[in-house]
Amino acid sequence: MPFSRLPATLAEALSARGYAAPTAVQAAVIEPEADGRDLIVSAQTGSGKTVAFGLAMAAQILNENGTAGPSGAPKVLVIAPTRELALQVSRELMWLYGKAGAWIATCVGGMDASRERRNLSNGTHIVVGTPGRLRDHLERGALDLSQLKVAVLDEADEMLDMGFREDLEELLDATPEGRRTLLFSATMPKPIVALAKRYQKDAFRISTVSEDRGHGDISYQAVTVAPADIENAVVNLLRLHEPDTAILFCATRDAVRHLHASLVDRGFSAVALSGEHSQSERNQALQALRDKRARVCVATDVAARGIDLPSLTLVVHVELPRDAETLQHRSGRTGRAGKKGIAALIVPYPRRRRVDMMLRGARIPAEWISAPTPEQVHAADRERLLETLLQPIETDEEDRAIAERLVAERSVEDIAAALVRAYRGRMPAPEALLEQSDAPQRRERADRVEGVWFQMNIGRAQNADPRWLLPLLCRRGHITKQEIGAIRIAADHTLFEIDPAAAQRFSASLKRTAGSDEEGDVLIEPAAGGPPPRGPRGPGGPHRRGPGGPGGPRRPGGNARPPRAPYRPRG
Repeated sequence: MPFSRLPATLAEALSARGYAAPTAVQAAVIEPEADGRDLIVSAQTGSGKTVAFGLAMAAQILNENGTAGPSGAPKVLVIAPTRELALQVSRELMWLYGKAGAWIATCVGGMDASRERRNLSNGTHIVVGTPGRLRDHLERGALDLSQLKVAVLDEADEMLDMGFREDLEELLDATPEGRRTLLFSATMPKPIVALAKRYQKDAFRISTVSEDRGHGDISYQAVTVAPADIENAVVNLLRLHEPDTAILFCATRDAVRHLHASLVDRGFSAVALSGEHSQSERNQALQALRDKRARVCVATDVAARGIDLPSLTLVVHVELPRDAETLQHRSGRTGRAGKKGIAALIVPYPRRRRVDMMLRGARIPAEWISAPTPEQVHAADRERLLETLLQPIETDEEDRAIAERLVAERSVEDIAAALVRAYRGRMPAPEALLEQSDAPQRRERADRVEGVWFQMNIGRAQNADPRWLLPLLCRRGHITKQEIGAIRIAADHTLFEIDPAAAQRFSASLKRTAGSDEEGDVLIEPAAGGPPPRGPRGPGGPHRRGPGGPGGPRRPGGNARPPRAPYRPRG
């Protein structure tokens, strides 16, 4: 029996929950060599680590008869980085230790602190909480750690990233010297290693990362788009896959607010999670996802920590993660418990190289694809509709009576067409992607038609150079490099050409992004007096160099002037 070494109360709880066999990390923590020792466990999100540390600490909680005994000062302290994760851990431990009679107290920010203090004073076996709230209870004397036997740090790497080092150290310093320390972390950066050396003795290392690296049940897709098409690509991904539940990750609260409003306006049932939402609002949003009243969650990284949604099959990185670790933490919300999931990264063309390097460094195989087109979405809709309508159904007399009346008044083809129309009418329309549908025509027109000229208030005197001007224009104007024509750098200003089809969109984007970039003191506006006179061309393709272009005139013998330092904005 896979769980034969466990107390009967835990084995029964696992069986009732549908556990037939332990996951890799669960099996490792209940091996004889791990008994009673400090543990350093490297396991990916979604590998069953909450149940794993629940099993690992059983000997310190339960008596010989498999029960927890009377409650008093806590025997186990579990520290998690966010409220959602702490609440999730608490729920998992409740069903795992429910038959054993263990009392569990939860202490997290946003909840009633006085009620938490009463629960602690009444006695408990396990305390689960966030670092800040636990430290507050400790300093007020409500949390007694003198009898603690096990301290668990869940997602320790994330807690250090979030600045909880001092809180963790104060909590661990208040625990008895002989207690066990179980450190669970998806990654093992140097700060985690230092923490382990200080608070652990002869720790037993367990790693299942090599087995789960990149999450074998997750298909990674890198979706290339023009910067202006990011939101439309998100819409089409949602419509193409029609997931039961999806999470869309953004980098900031403002981005969450904007994307959530845009999706709701289009007809998606969506909720938002970010730091600006109260605990009550967060709980309501998560419940809406669990009972299927909402299917899309737009969230920031921190707000989505600890979310466990069994029906989650699609994760979209709307704004790119800062590193491979964040990518894996985000993506690990799906592909859990043996289920398949998709993690899609929306990659603007200018950032493709960076994303490719990140994926290769993390050894994550990703399929590079274009954003779904409306035609692909409609084709998927047709297949889903046919599959749904061809499934066997149960009908009653009223259903048949309505069907007979319809057949009497309309042809079968008309009835089927009306049914298809009603089905399609419930779904948001897919978006046309400018880069895919119009880019070839725009490039053809650009070859024949003079572009629209703009100017910026920097030139050779500020060391202007196309190497950083191009990314700046793409970033500020939400365009691609292909939509930028000639660039002519003068002494104190620079003129550049924009594809006529993109000029209006470029101007509108400039207004929205003014002051948002580190080069915010660069003023970009339409060029006065129309296009400049053409000068002699030099090497460089469409970004033409005249005699006064970047690098200056050629010196005798063909040696170019030494490159200047790049421009730096004021302040």
